[in-house]
Amino acid sequence: MLLSPEQRAKLDQTNDLLFYDYPRFVTHVDDGFIQQLTDLYRDRLKPQTRILDLMSSWVSHLPDEMEFAHVEGHGLNAEELARNPRLDRYFVQNLNENLQLPFSDREFDAVLIAVSVQYLQYPEAIFAEIHRILKPGGVVIISFSNRMFYQKAIQAWRDGSEASRLHLVGRYLQAVPGFGKPEAIVNQTQSYNLLSFLGMGGSDPFYAVLAYRED
Repeated sequence: MLLSPEQRAKLDQTNDLLFYDYPRFVTHVDDGFIQQLTDLYRDRLKPQTRILDLMSSWVSHLPDEMEFAHVEGHGLNAEELARNPRLDRYFVQNLNENLQLPFSDREFDAVLIAVSVQYLQYPEAIFAEIHRILKPGGVVIISFSNRMFYQKAIQAWRDGSEASRLHLVGRYLQAVPGFGKPEAIVNQTQSYNLLSFLGMGGSDPFYAVLAYRED
């Protein structure tokens, strides 16, 4: 088993839709993180393709100059999603209750999860669905920092180190047959490391794990 029942548990066990019932028009990471994420999208995504922005909100951090054939958004707050200018369409679904994505097989060229993977209680099921809806050669990109809504993150994430979280996301992908070898990207700048060492804060650390559908 990928995760034990205890590792899937959240401190706040109420329905996630209640927690996200009111909109939060803020970014949950800093400008340095956002720039690195946008640069990664610019490098790995292709124009005029179909994108699913899973667990999204009012901003997707896609490169402004890139045009896509279709960008589908998913989240838990309709008001946030309605404000997102990059989405052609969106839907609300609690992925911890309804584990099946409402799409046909091989429908998307890329699936993105930005700073939200820590809230999935059944990641193996969701990543199997991601594989199903990706076209062969399609990519899934999961990004995260060290921030979270602590009461809504699963225990395996709360109790882990930043390094172990990177490994955990890799395990999520490896648990699904048909994904290629996960690739990890860590970009903690010298400014971040030095300022953190001096107790002066600094930029949010940037982590990403990505993999391509092979079959």
